[in-house]
Amino acid sequence: MSTMEIPVLEDGVWIVGPDGELIPDYDATFPTINEGEVVHGTVVRVDKDEVLVDIGYKSEGVIPVSELSIRRSVNPADEVSLGEEIDALVMTKEDAEGRLILSKKRARFELAWKAIEAAAESGEAVNGRVIEVVKGGLILDLGVRGFLPASLVDIRRVQDLDEFTGKELRCKVIELNRSRNNVVLSRRAVLEDERKEMRQGILDRLNPGDVVDGQISNIVDFGAFVDLDGMDGLIHISELSWSHVNHPSEILEIGQTVQVKVLDIDRERQRISLGLKQTQSDPWQQVLEHYHEEDVVEGRVTKVVTFGAFVEILPGVEGLVHISELAQHHVENPREVVSQGDPVNVLILEIDGDRRRLSLSLKRVEEGAEPLPRADGGESVHLTPNLRLSEEAFPAGSPSEPTEGDPMSDINPEAVELADEALALDDDAQELAVDAVLAEEVAIELADEAVAVESVAVELAEEAIVADAVAQELAVEALEADAAGDTEAAVELAEEAAAVEELAVELAEEAVAVESVAVELAEEAIVADAVAHELAEEAVAEEIVAEELAEEAIALADEDSAA
Repeated sequence: MSTMEIPVLEDGVWIVGPDGELIPDYDATFPTINEGEVVHGTVVRVDKDEVLVDIGYKSEGVIPVSELSIRRSVNPADEVSLGEEIDALVMTKEDAEGRLILSKKRARFELAWKAIEAAAESGEAVNGRVIEVVKGGLILDLGVRGFLPASLVDIRRVQDLDEFTGKELRCKVIELNRSRNNVVLSRRAVLEDERKEMRQGILDRLNPGDVVDGQISNIVDFGAFVDLDGMDGLIHISELSWSHVNHPSEILEIGQTVQVKVLDIDRERQRISLGLKQTQSDPWQQVLEHYHEEDVVEGRVTKVVTFGAFVEILPGVEGLVHISELAQHHVENPREVVSQGDPVNVLILEIDGDRRRLSLSLKRVEEGAEPLPRADGGESVHLTPNLRLSEEAFPAGSPSEPTEGDPMSDINPEAVELADEALALDDDAQELAVDAVLAEEVAIELADEAVAVESVAVELAEEAIVADAVAQELAVEALEADAAGDTEAAVELAEEAAAVEELAVELAEEAVAVESVAVELAEEAIVADAVAHELAEEAVAEEIVAEELAEEAIALADEDSAA
């Protein structure tokens, strides 16, 4: 006779039923869950107003459509799909209908807050998709709603924010308030860090003397900016060509690829000075290699001054024809003999390679003398112009006809000394004039920076006004939602209103700070402009003295000639 085994009470296997008998403990086979806990499960059904999720519990969990996403009015089919594994937060273990109520957005919210707090503490960037465009900026889905102000979307102000809708953006957390669900972001901070790293990489890679390729990114009066794969360098107008350039646009255009030489690097200020002419053949080297004293060469008059005329024999190479070397006869005014732009043949009296100076003579060119071919292989400026220096104009035996031997032997040494001094002063005057131009350029740059900073201040002030208006609108929407009985939406809107209001205050304060910087730059521009005027006045004064000395030299030469 067999006997029945009597079950023994064992935790997790048997429990005492309502009639006192032992029954299997089915509940023990299900996981233990608590409200507020995040669980993992699989989507088993998607309806238009709710989603069912199997989390291994005795009943499937229900996610109402309002708990799927932080976005409003979503389609459940757009948020989840059958068979997808998701995380959800347990809101209610058993509601009035006995259902397990879950929330996908709150689970994501909890996980997202942990990630955002960690990113804010470490300074790391976070990724989020743009889900909404508002007046003051963009709303990003980070698992929580993150606000990206319009002024912080890019390094430069973005005109059309709609182009960012649906895009994944990488931003830094600049403000965080968990109690108010307030997250303010900055994409500009990420871009500036990337740009800073890129600029530093370029600075570390480059050294003075390096020759690199770049693209003209901007042309201004004082030079051209070259994009060196992420960082701009400046070619000053004086470094564009060996010959004179009135404006950079004469030889360059935006987008043009150029080869430049690194002249200087200011690593602290992150500025690179470049030269274009240094990558081109130095015309002075051509002079030293192809021309010698007593050679006859061709050129064009570039400038006529009281003590003579400057003649360009190659692009970037000018020499001086002193007034005493213009003609066989006495010349009161160089403009009597030559004019700016005249093509002429001249004889080289002296080549000073160290000082890059040429002394030339027009009167010593023998009639019919053929000039040497141009050292640069360029086209001839054409034949020597008719300066009426023939015997018909000046008959043989004229007192002004040079004597045998050195044609300069009849010039008073004191006159020569005065002429040299006049030339030196004229050089000083030109250097002062160049310094004046540079100082004026600095003044213009500072003034431009002041204007640019002022415009930023105005933009910030305008954004502050917009943000304040948005905050007021959100506050009104919060009151309307509360009146309609939507407490949750009212709370969210009120928190957003408070966050945007704080942002408005910050933008206003930033506008004031930037405005003070603009004032400082404007004051510096005024100082630089005053320095430029002083240098210009000094240049004019030295030019006057140079002309007076030149006149004295001419007078002494005339007296000596008359004697």
